[in-house]
Amino acid sequence: MTDRPVITATSVTKKFGDFTAVGDVTMDVRPGEVVGLLGANGAGKTTLIRMLLGLLRPTDGSVSLFDGPPDRDRRARLGYVPQNLGLYRDLTVAENLEFSTGTYGVPVPELPDDLRTHARTLVGDLPLGAQRRIAFIVALAHSPAALVLDEPTSGVDALSRARLWDTIRAESDKGTGVLVTTHYMEEAQECDRLLLMSAGQLVAHGSEADIIGDTRAVSVTTDDWQLAFAALNSAHVPVILSGRSIRVADTDPTALHQILNQAGIAASITPVPATIEEKMLVLARS
Repeated sequence: MTDRPVITATSVTKKFGDFTAVGDVTMDVRPGEVVGLLGANGAGKTTLIRMLLGLLRPTDGSVSLFDGPPDRDRRARLGYVPQNLGLYRDLTVAENLEFSTGTYGVPVPELPDDLRTHARTLVGDLPLGAQRRIAFIVALAHSPAALVLDEPTSGVDALSRARLWDTIRAESDKGTGVLVTTHYMEEAQECDRLLLMSAGQLVAHGSEADIIGDTRAVSVTTDDWQLAFAALNSAHVPVILSGRSIRVADTDPTALHQILNQAGIAASITPVPATIEEKMLVLARS
């Protein structure tokens, strides 16, 4: 198996009028690796993917699939699951599979047992988790050498998400290069390598540990969690609220105590390991 990239972007920029959706991004995906493209909604992930697929022409820079331009022949070696799944909602599951495999000239794959009973069901009538699994089956039917997955687990439950990631890992184990976008920061641990985008820029890359680096975080514990969050947020520190848990990244604990004391809030501040989400917030603010 060659180690040459299956997907490459070199200094790509995409502008829409005066707005720069993607600015000077360089990245690649190699066979057998899962590369996570992380970022909040609007970070530029989908625009970058559309350029990699040849669906958008870069304003500057270049992209390649399998050492060449993303033309029809090279795109035929690619599996793609877009955010909208790429399925025909008014066709049945079987009809979607027959149409897709017919365009590639490959046999129709067998459905898993739990989906086989839905073969004659309209895709639009199925739960989102089942639709996403079918989109994966369609994308993999022609045994692609690379996979591009745009928010493939969005909106599904934890079990469905785990099943989809099992499929992604199984494909990478076969040597398929996978590029997957997500705004679920916890999915970073599923990837071999990460690319972090913010406001159209590639702001960090590497392993999760590489990206977090020496970023520090603290947990703020208080009975007045709503007031504490409001006070810290008003002070423009990188604060994250998860349920009733308050965390702050890259901020001097003494400064945090001062902010909370001035607001009349009693709280304890405890150092904790920083997360990829907190690093993303720090990078976005900088």
